[in-house]
Formats: sequence, C-alpha cells, structure tokens
Amino acid sequence: MSALNEQKIAVLYGGDSAEREVSLSSGQGVANGLRQAGFTVELIDTKGFCLTDLVKRNIDLVFIALHGRGGEDGCVQGALQYMGIPYTGSDVLGSALSMDKIRSKQIFQAQGLPTAPFAVVEKSKYQSSEAQYILQSLGGKVMVKPANEGSSIGMAIAENSEELHLALMSAFAYDQQILVEAWINGPEYTVAILGDEALPVIHMETPREFYDYEAKYQSTTTQYHCPSGLAEQDEKELKSLALKAFKATGAKGWGRVDMMKDNDDNWQLLEVNTVPGMTETSLVPKSAKVYGLTFSELVTRIVEISTEK
Repeated sequence: MSALNEQKIAVLYGGDSAEREVSLSSGQGVANGLRQAGFTVELIDTKGFCLTDLVKRNIDLVFIALHGRGGEDGCVQGALQYMGIPYTGSDVLGSALSMDKIRSKQIFQAQGLPTAPFAVVEKSKYQSSEAQYILQSLGGKVMVKPANEGSSIGMAIAENSEELHLALMSAFAYDQQILVEAWINGPEYTVAILGDEALPVIHMETPREFYDYEAKYQSTTTQYHCPSGLAEQDEKELKSLALKAFKATGAKGWGRVDMMKDNDDNWQLLEVNTVPGMTETSLVPKSAKVYGLTFSELVTRIVEISTEK
C-alpha cells in the first residue's frame, strides 16, 4: 500500500444547508470510492458536529462533500485552514467568490469573459415598482437566482413584472441579494475541471424550461451527452473558457464550470462550482468516465491533487 492511501480521510457531508440531501448522496458516494481505493475513511455529517473534534481523530485530509452554505462558501475551508488540516478543493477566497453568483459574474465581466447581462436586487432596498424597469432593461425575460444557493434552489423564470416581483419575494427567503439575469435561450453545457485540465464537455438536455432542481435530481427525462456533440474546435474553445473562468474566481483543485450558448451563437458563463455533486451519476464522474477514470480513480486523483497543494 502506498503512502497516499495510508492516509486517514474524513469525508464531510450532509450539513444543514438547503442542499443537505444532495450532499448526503455525494458524501456516501465519495466515501465508497475512497474505500474501494484502499483509504481509511470516516464519514462525518457536519450537522451538529464540532469541527474541532477532527483534531482528536488524527485526520490526515478532509474531503469536502458539503454543498451550499457552510461547506462550499469558504466557511469550513477557513476553519480547517485555521486548524492546520489539509482539505480538498478551493481555498477560502476561491470558495467564497465562486459561491457568490453576483461576485463571480462581476469578476467574469472584469476579466473580459462572456456572461449574460444582469441586475442585482437587494432585499433591504427593493420596491415592487422596480420590477418593470428591471425586466425591460434585461430584454423582457429573466432568470432569478439567489446569490448564494446552488442546485437551482430558489431559481425562477419571470416574463412580466408580477412574475418577477413574486420570484424576488420567493428568492429573498434564501438570500439578501438576488441576481436577475437576462434569459439565455440556448443549450447548456458543463465542463469538469481536474487539476489544471478540463475534462470532456457534457451537454445537458431537458424538456423542462430550464435545468432546474427536478431536472437535475428527480427527472428521468433529462439527457446527458458526453461526448457533447460539439465540433472539435468548439469543444476546445469551451474547455479554454472554463479554465479561464475557474482561474478567475480563484477556484483550485477540482470543480465544474457551467455555461450556455445564446441565440447569437455566443458562449455565456453561468457559474463556477467548487464542490459539485459526486454521486455515481453526477456530472463530474460522467465526464471523468469518458476521460478514462473510474469513480474510485477520480476521487483518488482529487486526493492526490489536494496533497500536492
């Protein structure tokens, strides 16, 4: 047995974010994959767990499988860094910036990377009379997104001022700041990042109006195409764009970048995910399989990258 898989790894999963159920599945998948690779694994649900207890358990590395607030936004990364415990994925800054949809889009703009026009709505300042102006300024149809949620939680489409107002009111239950993004009417793609490399592109197709929570986790009609069906040059261009976006937000190690192609045939960046889903059927493992990595090899490679870091 190599020194690498003599490490004792704690897989943090569950937690108490809105993405808890997805995280429970990811953590179990990661733990199974690591055990198959020969690692000693302790699976820890962080809901009600005191992170300082990790010090007493002689953990060599933490594999973060927490999605959403507390696990993907830099909080747990900061705590682990303070305690001197190595962990997988992005550091505090990269996690926080990537998690915040508003800040990451502002970074894309500043870096000259393509992303759809948007407006920022603050709960403390919002008045219903603003809805019509926001809608008109963004082309008449928009996507409403809480700034710091994942898995499409709290997202909604709006095509008139009443729908936008109601969507904002619902989104305010999740966040104080809401991203209102011009509607992109085109196919959606995702690129998994492993180290400094972009893996094969996946094209997602759903009969639903957008790739929402149900399309991601519940529907049997969602289709995933990998290879993506893109021309070789387009695939190369998309991978390059994904790596630039990943680097722009300070993300590291591994993750996933989502984007769409608009009606004018332009790529539009959506977001960077620093702790994407990791069940056997999640997007990153699908792409890794086409690349030539089994699930167990994928999680081992993430550990290797994190150890090198």
